Amino acid sequence: MGVRKLKPTTPGQRKKIIGTHEDVTTNVPEKSLVVGKRSTGGRNNTGKMTVRYRGGGHKRKLRLIDFKRRRDDIPATVKSIEYDPNRSAHIALIYYADGVKSYIIAPTGLKVGQTVMSGENAVPEVGNSLPLGKIPVGTVIHNIELRPGQGAKMVRSAGNFAQLTSREGTYVVISLPSGETRRILSACRATIGSVSNGEHSLEESGKAGRSRWLGRRPHNRGVVMNPVDHPMGGGEGRASGGHPRSRKGLYSKGLKTRRPKKQSSKYIIERRHSKRNSKGTK
Repeated sequence: MGVRKLKPTTPGQRKKIIGTHEDVTTNVPEKSLVVGKRSTGGRNNTGKMTVRYRGGGHKRKLRLIDFKRRRDDIPATVKSIEYDPNRSAHIALIYYADGVKSYIIAPTGLKVGQTVMSGENAVPEVGNSLPLGKIPVGTVIHNIELRPGQGAKMVRSAGNFAQLTSREGTYVVISLPSGETRRILSACRATIGSVSNGEHSLEESGKAGRSRWLGRRPHNRGVVMNPVDHPMGGGEGRASGGHPRSRKGLYSKGLKTRRPKKQSSKYIIERRHSKRNSKGTK
């Protein structure tokens, strides 16, 4: 897949860069795997707005993605690569040998007609889902589980990938895209390859209207508000607003929000913001 830069015939087209979606083979989703998606506009069940700057946007339908891949040792054939409006990655429609249809996150290089499998007996090839204990060291993976049977929770967005670096008893060590290194149980599953649509990060909307199509309304800054509305508001002239903080007064830069005694911290070998980590930030 590549990206396409348009001619500057209008102000909105001048900086617009969009994906070509050359890998997508159909525009019509599988009807049995699609459900309606209701827009909330940032409001909860009582109608109170709990998240601001949301509303509008194009109507979407939710594709039911199989993140667990628990149909072991049943070969499946890739029927189509599709665009999903709810995520940055492309999805693949697969037909199992017993007639069951399913959607999976499409890895880079997956082709229509290719056969994919899951389970301990699957070969570590692109698109196959295996337990981490069966994947060779150094393999590029995505769709990683944190607990066996839970379903993929990590490395699911376009172009991302992790790498299995070593083994430690019943655990394997994974290097994540953020730069974090952590242990995960060998019984957890992952999919071979990197996530498709890697050029998604190169796209530029070109105009504010495209944000409105995605349901994002204009976001006004705290420094332009009054003191009654935001801690950074008020002041004579254009004030800096002081230390950046949220509407509720919490520091928005530099404040650690992770619980110090969180149970899963013992599995993290190196934090993503470690000074020793070349991928992280100081």
